[in-house]
Amino acid sequence: MTEKKYKTLNQFYPFYLSEHQNKTSRVLHFIGTGLVFISLFSAILFHDWRFFAAIPFLGYGFAWVGHFFFEKNKPATFQYPLFSLLSDFKLFFDLLFGRQKFNP
Repeated sequence: MTEKKYKTLNQFYPFYLSEHQNKTSRVLHFIGTGLVFISLFSAILFHDWRFFAAIPFLGYGFAWVGHFFFEKNKPATFQYPLFSLLSDFKLFFDLLFGRQKFNP
C-alpha cells in the first residue's frame, strides 16, 4: 500500500484531525501547545534560554502522551514534522475559538 503524500497544509489538516479524535488527547495537545506559547513568551520577556529549552518537552511531551496512551497511534510528527507542527497550532486556535470541539 502506498501512503498518501500531502503537498499542502490544507490537504494534511483533515488527516491530522482524524488522528486526534480522543477528547483526552485533544486536551493534552491543547495544554502542551498553550504551554509552548507561554514558554516562548517567557523566554522573550525574561531573556532566559531555559524557557526555549523547555519548549520541545512541553509540546511533544503532552502530545505524545495523548497519542501513545489515548489515541493509540503514532504521531504524525515523525512523517510530516512541519505540517504536524503547523496543525498543532491550527488545532490549538480552532479549539480556543470554538471552530473545533474537544470532544469531536
